[in-house]
Amino acid sequence: MSKKKLLVSALLLLPLPVLVASLFVGIYSIDPLTVLGILAKRLFGSSSTAPWPEVYETIVFNIRMPRVLLALVGGLALSVSGASLQGIFRNPLVDTYILGVSAGAGLGAALGIAYFPGVPGSVQALSFAMGFAAFFTTYTVAKSKGETPVISLVLAGVIVTALFSALLSIIKFFTESEKLAGVVYWMMGSLAVTGWGPLSQIAPLILAGFVVVFLMRWRINVLSMGDEEARALGVNVERDRFVVLLASTLMVSAFVSVAGIIGWIGLVVPHTVRMLLGTPDNRVVVPVSASLGAVFLMVADDLARSVASFELPVGVITTLVGAPFFLYLLKLRGGSAWK
Repeated sequence: MSKKKLLVSALLLLPLPVLVASLFVGIYSIDPLTVLGILAKRLFGSSSTAPWPEVYETIVFNIRMPRVLLALVGGLALSVSGASLQGIFRNPLVDTYILGVSAGAGLGAALGIAYFPGVPGSVQALSFAMGFAAFFTTYTVAKSKGETPVISLVLAGVIVTALFSALLSIIKFFTESEKLAGVVYWMMGSLAVTGWGPLSQIAPLILAGFVVVFLMRWRINVLSMGDEEARALGVNVERDRFVVLLASTLMVSAFVSVAGIIGWIGLVVPHTVRMLLGTPDNRVVVPVSASLGAVFLMVADDLARSVASFELPVGVITTLVGAPFFLYLLKLRGGSAWK
């Protein structure tokens, strides 16, 4: 096995040990050996009396496990969407947020927090719906004469983002202080959810979007060559681009609806993967980005839960880590590594 294949295999397997290690982290201190014993008991179904309090199993499986898995699927969603959109837009600075998804999701969440605080699931539902509404607005505005040029999509995304951000500012201005704090905290991004409910709601949507992008990753390679070249090779550019955009929006909207806005993963991870592997081939970049994105967000959430006596918003951690690292990559490669 070549060194490159060995590296790819190691990167694809990396989320498993990180997932297990993340179960050790939490405000409530549980010995790692005890955590491993709890996992072994659940996996192998031992009927013997456990030498640990029953509350330990509740903490590990009902609090930590769904949170860690949420970080895993969320990191996958953000990184894969970033990798796929950077390919079809042929732009290293693109991720799903440029389509207006984050601004739309933020507006929906603010509406839910400010005006429907007593309605179960209103924040998640409105955030998801408005994220999709922002995407479809961007796509509809950009489409002209049956075609959707890349530059039109980018410009439409910037305009729609500005519009939805302005609407969000109006809602924040008229929201009373107690609810405004909730809106601001949601915008920072957090994985502090309780139980398996949020994960069970969004995981099928994220996995469905990932499967679509994974199956189309070779078409993304063709789309990255340019519209004329792709058409010459027999690719339906409009259809394939729309499917990739829709799948990426599905993944990100689903995750943002429960975790808030968590940035930089979709930018940093795909570039890191291309640098490590020395190739822009999306047949490899997409699955490895999924793996490293999951690892990045799991580790960031571990830091958010452990660096202070109180929990930090994970979006702050990803920004503090991602932004300087992205500047380092830019300086290191002189802006030419991703062409």
